[in-house]
Amino acid sequence: MRPALFAALAIGGLAIGGLSLMPIEPAHAVGIRHAFCLQGDEYPGLSYCTFDTYAQCQATASGRLLQCIANPYFAGVSDDSRATPYPYPHRQRIRPRPPAPNPFAPLPNLFEFQED
Repeated sequence: MRPALFAALAIGGLAIGGLSLMPIEPAHAVGIRHAFCLQGDEYPGLSYCTFDTYAQCQATASGRLLQCIANPYFAGVSDDSRATPYPYPHRQRIRPRPPAPNPFAPLPNLFEFQED
């Protein structure tokens, strides 16, 4: 009886210890990079925000019981007048990433001296 109890406690302790070592990821922000969302029976709420233009959204929604709505959490820049305007004019929107460095660019020669 005692060995079985100790074995069960050891397995339980290992399971709890293993779960505590698992990485905990924060919840991902859904739909802040696209201006329009599909909404309807197939996609409740703001669960399918993947469209940059209203025309893209309308083309996907056509023939189904879906409607296109402006994404209220959209934090980018859109030329479409139907997109939700950014509510914080004093804050910066999401900036595009800078270009990646060229891995094939020649490195500077540190041993070359220039005369004045």
